[in-house]
Amino acid sequence: MRFPEFSGEWVTKSINDLAVVIGGGTPDTTVKSYWDGEIQWFTPSEIGKNKYVDSSLRTITEVGLNNSSAKLLPPNTILLSSRATIGECSLSLRECATNQGFQCLVSKKCNVDFLYYLIQTKKKDLIRKSCGSTFLEISANEVRKIQVSVPSDVEQQKIAELLSLIDERIATQNKIIEKLQSLIKGLNDNIHKGIKGETVCFSDLGEAYSGLSGKGGDDFGYGEPFITYMNVYQNTYISEKDYELVQIAPNEKQNSVQYGDALFTLSSETPEEVGIGAVYLGNTQKLYLNSFCFGIHFYDERVLPQYLAHFISSSSFRRAIYPLAQGSTRFNLQKNDFMKMKFLLPSLEKQGHIANTLDALHCRLANEKSLTEQYILLKKYLLSLMFI
Repeated sequence: MRFPEFSGEWVTKSINDLAVVIGGGTPDTTVKSYWDGEIQWFTPSEIGKNKYVDSSLRTITEVGLNNSSAKLLPPNTILLSSRATIGECSLSLRECATNQGFQCLVSKKCNVDFLYYLIQTKKKDLIRKSCGSTFLEISANEVRKIQVSVPSDVEQQKIAELLSLIDERIATQNKIIEKLQSLIKGLNDNIHKGIKGETVCFSDLGEAYSGLSGKGGDDFGYGEPFITYMNVYQNTYISEKDYELVQIAPNEKQNSVQYGDALFTLSSETPEEVGIGAVYLGNTQKLYLNSFCFGIHFYDERVLPQYLAHFISSSSFRRAIYPLAQGSTRFNLQKNDFMKMKFLLPSLEKQGHIANTLDALHCRLANEKSLTEQYILLKKYLLSLMFI
């Protein structure tokens, strides 16, 4: 599909021809003078939802920047995730830095908005060129070598303007969703203040299992569905519309996700992002879990999965998780300590009442997310037609 006023050939270039590729880094988290400064510092979980990002969850100081491999990036830099959720990206509205989970693009010979959309069409290439034993990551050199086709400056601008209209609508939807999530969070936290029940730990109720292991870049993009890191990170209930694919051999031993399982982020660049959970209530298809997360399968009938989904999202539960995240530049959840952590489990009747109350709001939230997903599908469809 092409605008009728254009007919010239697109020119083949490499990403290196179009942009400077810059990595990131994490200052030592044990040095207080490196943190809470004026420089925005992004992690992969903060990008990809909207076209533009402005403020990060954590900030660093100039001293922290100078004493790490983080780099100060100019406004309109494409923040491109290079691990966990490879290929997710957003445009920065101001100067910022990132952690080591990025290979960012500073445009030099290309319309930056066009380049932002162009790199999204190369996600499969980015994944295919990734490598790693414990988790996949794409290097700066591999990003630079990605081949793309580029039209004239005028056609670049025209394509970017059309796709930007859809991104504006997606951003509006995301604001509606954020307000609903804030309402649900406030109600959830209020419900769990002073909650009473039986003292239990996760190891009393079920057993933990790990995500995918032994996979390389060539294994992804086709095959069986798996739940991504962001699907766990962003949702209370796992979205069945947000799976990716991985090749699984007939006799290969990999853990699969079952109905009612709780899934948690295992590793991240910040302690706040470790141990964030979601519950799977989908169908019984063979389904796998990304390598940055782990799951718990429950065999004890004292726990209601719908209640658990809300409990693990509560502020009180999150505060209990923070001390279990250990590391300096990358944080990992101590899974054994997590499974032994004590918490109060109310009666099944009380669990059901809490779940029904919060699920009523989640129905409205699900409707808004469904509308957002339709806009995202439209954007993906146009991306597939408008780029060579």
